[in-house]
Amino acid sequence: MTTTVSSRADGPSIDSAYAWVRLGVSMLLSTIGGAGMWAVVVVLPAVQAEFGVDRAAASMPYTATMVGFAAGNMLVGRAIDRMGYWIPALVSAIALGAGFLLASLTSSIVAFSLVQGLLIGLGTSAIFGPLIADISHWFDRRRGVAVTAAASGSYLAGAVWPTVMPYVMQGEGWRFTYAAIGMFCLATMVPLVLMLRRGAPREATHGSPGSRP
Repeated sequence: MTTTVSSRADGPSIDSAYAWVRLGVSMLLSTIGGAGMWAVVVVLPAVQAEFGVDRAAASMPYTATMVGFAAGNMLVGRAIDRMGYWIPALVSAIALGAGFLLASLTSSIVAFSLVQGLLIGLGTSAIFGPLIADISHWFDRRRGVAVTAAASGSYLAGAVWPTVMPYVMQGEGWRFTYAAIGMFCLATMVPLVLMLRRGAPREATHGSPGSRP
């Protein structure tokens, strides 16, 4: 514990300029990674038609995604408590991108649902609860604003992805769209996560001078 605290002593502090940069990166990461929660809703009609299943069976991928997302928040959160944010987030980003690529190759609703839950749902989890918890360590005076801003990324994703995806699907189909999202997530999220490698500031461990009991 002493070694961890000492290694943070010379780094950026709470409410520093770096904290605001980190918040901006976190919002962008959340907006991109939020595709994992919204993309499945957009492609479900096309998936249902291609696999020839009824509406009940077609809802399986969404259900699996939400179950994976819920379980991932707990698993990733626990990993972050032990290792810090960036390593679990990096694994999650890779899982998310790989999940979209694999889902584009599936041949049944069951396989599609499994990929959605085990990779996409789990991978998406790192950009919501765990990310909000991480950014809260970097702010004191503006903590409420920072936490709210970080949380807004996933809702911005709900405005961006369902707007963009139908245009791509009209010309290329849902499989191409999913594969393109997977490659885009890997190309953008991995570098963004690597920008968050710094551990929480020392004040977050002991309480900043301006914090209230």
